Amino acid sequence: MDITRSGFEPVYCTIVPPHLLDRLSQAENPAIAGAARHTLVQDEANRSRRLTTAAATVRPTIASAADAKPNRTIHDAENGTTLPGTKVRSEGEEPGQDATVNRAYAGLGATFELFLKGYERNSIDGNGLPLIATVHYDEKYGNAFWDGKQMVFGDGDGEIFLDFTIPVDVMAHELTHGVTQYTANLTYSGQSGALNESVSDVFGSLVKQYTLGQTADQADWLIGEGLLAPDVQGVALRSMKAPGTAYDDDVLGKDPQPGHMDDYVDTEQDNGGVHINSGIPNRAFHLLATRLGGNAWERAGQIWYDVLTGGELAVDCTFADFAKATIDKTAERYGQGDEHEAVVKAWSEVGVPTA
Repeated sequence: MDITRSGFEPVYCTIVPPHLLDRLSQAENPAIAGAARHTLVQDEANRSRRLTTAAATVRPTIASAADAKPNRTIHDAENGTTLPGTKVRSEGEEPGQDATVNRAYAGLGATFELFLKGYERNSIDGNGLPLIATVHYDEKYGNAFWDGKQMVFGDGDGEIFLDFTIPVDVMAHELTHGVTQYTANLTYSGQSGALNESVSDVFGSLVKQYTLGQTADQADWLIGEGLLAPDVQGVALRSMKAPGTAYDDDVLGKDPQPGHMDDYVDTEQDNGGVHINSGIPNRAFHLLATRLGGNAWERAGQIWYDVLTGGELAVDCTFADFAKATIDKTAERYGQGDEHEAVVKAWSEVGVPTA
């Protein structure tokens, strides 16, 4: 069941957290520092604009997914900031010469396909919402975001970040913020905000695994693999398997994500650490998926999807609230067998109570 929360305004969600850009803005290399400062300024302007223009999400009339097909449109900002930009590819058109446009088109399609075939969800809102994306946003813009209506991708600065359409999980991560927007609408701060981010990492990774045909054991469980420039000492933005190990670089710093509640980070940055503490529920999902084995988007992903769309989560739910909801939904769908035991163990291993 999809739900709408009264008074809701879609949040502005970026894949690269502000605390990371803050660090880069202090780099000795002026090219890196300048690009990071510019990205921070642009993000803040977009965030402020989103708060003043956002309208409450309208509850969709759920349409049958039987004959659902994606409706994608890719625009080119031509290194400007006017959205959506010039239309360069519509649904059904053949690939062009711009690899960034082609990757964005394919990434939107891959995300649509997993939600449709895995969970019978017809697009982001469950009712065939057109998928709109803008590429080549701004100059040396080091981020990608969902603004409540569409996807936007920067080209990166070439020093730290490459083209943000390279990792399919980045695209799927941001689109999943849209799914959350139309379902649980988790408040974007503190633990509920970290869950908002974690849910996007979960389904971002699942889209990547689905696209590559990987089982849970075969997957790398990295978010943003391929996004970091060759000279950066790191493999991705985050690791769901081992939070805190995605990068350790003189310029970028060290990955601050914890993987256990004992290491939970209390901070006022990043809306209360939404991109940092998301490592805890991320690891719980990885533990569940690998313990169950097989395709992670099936049993493990189904449980998370059931919770996200069940209509029972409070918008400000805690990790413990979410964990209890996963146990309840597991029992409803699978009974008290292996799946139930695996969910309980997964949350226990990251220090989140479920009793």
